[in-house]
Parts: sequence; structure tokens; C-alpha cells
Amino acid sequence: MSRAVRLLRFGPSGLLVELPSTAEVAAAYRTLCTARKDGRLTGVTELVPAARTVLVEVAGGGPVPVELIRAMLTDPPAPDAADPDAADQPAELLIPVHYDGADLDLVARTAELSVAEVVKLHSSAEYTVAFCGFAPGFGYLIGLPQTLRQARLDDSRPSVPAGSVAVAGEFSAVYPRSSPGGWRLLGHTDVVMFDPAADPPARLAPGDRVRFEPVR
Repeated sequence: MSRAVRLLRFGPSGLLVELPSTAEVAAAYRTLCTARKDGRLTGVTELVPAARTVLVEVAGGGPVPVELIRAMLTDPPAPDAADPDAADQPAELLIPVHYDGADLDLVARTAELSVAEVVKLHSSAEYTVAFCGFAPGFGYLIGLPQTLRQARLDDSRPSVPAGSVAVAGEFSAVYPRSSPGGWRLLGHTDVVMFDPAADPPARLAPGDRVRFEPVR
């Protein structure tokens, strides 16, 4: 992990960890989650990852373990140090995708690839949910191949259908419900990504692993 980590006090019981990239945010989030679950990071009630930060919230009135967190993120454990049999391993979700999106040809032209090559690249990558936001159940997935990283559309659509699989910048995502959006649409899935009646309501949580599978 990069040593370019900034720790900023966030109110009376919080700490904001700033990192240079989403990949390092994901690594820091995993490290802190593991430390909280195995008892090394006591008193922490919530960990909230975002694009370049992780918010650490401590129980009201408790000390914020600034130096302990600094040490953990400066010299984190090796990735294989985690117990592979632990019950709290990240979930893995395979999402079947119909690659029929309105912007599939545009993405192919911009990347100077064929549509088949775009589908192969997007579906062969392994993604991690870096953080959730924008709408309930909307997971920002990192792991998108460099060749497919493209800007948002110049003009957002007033309504993107639920289940749309899309890319923008370094991220891929699945729209959990119909909403405005400017991401480039590659296809759609029939998997329900957010159901208020389910437990939990959202299919994705930070740290989860995602793969996309082309279907006809």
C-alpha cells in the first residue's frame, strides 16, 4: 500500500483516512475490517469506504485509535494472511449479462475494438465492490480493464432502466433501479440488485467480488 495516507480527525468520534486510489481504499477497508473483526481495532462502530477515503467511526466518547490505524495502513498484513475458512470472507456474485446496451457500439469504437472484444474484456475481468453510493444498492466496481475506461456521456439520460450494466471512468456498475444516469450502457441483467423486502436489501456490499457472464 502507498505510504501517501492522510489521517484527518472527523468530528469528535471519527477519523477520515485519505488514500490516492480506489484500489488502495479497497485494500485499506479490507485491512480495517479484518482488524475490527479479530479484536485488534476495538470500539469502531462503522467503516464507510468511498472513492478516495474510508471513514472510521468510533463509539461515542471513545478514543479514536489514530496511531494504531496509521501503523496498520503503513505496514498492512500480506494478502494471504487472512483465514481462507473465515465466515466473513467477501461474498462472490456471478451476474449474467445480456450485452445489448445502447452504448455498446460507442464503447467499441472509442476503444478501437470490436463489440465481441469489448464483451470478452468486460466479462473476463474480476471486480471488487469499492464502495456503494448514488442510489441504494449501487456498487462502484473496480477492476475494469484499462482499455474500457471511458468518460461519462456528455449528456445524461433522464432514465436508465434498472439492471443496466454500465461503465464510466475506472468503474463498472449495475443500476439497481431506474434513475437518471450518464454512464455508458453495455447491457442488462435480470438479477435484482436491490429489494427493500430482502435481508439484506442490497445484493452488493463493499469488498464483495463480482464477475459478469455473457448470456444470449
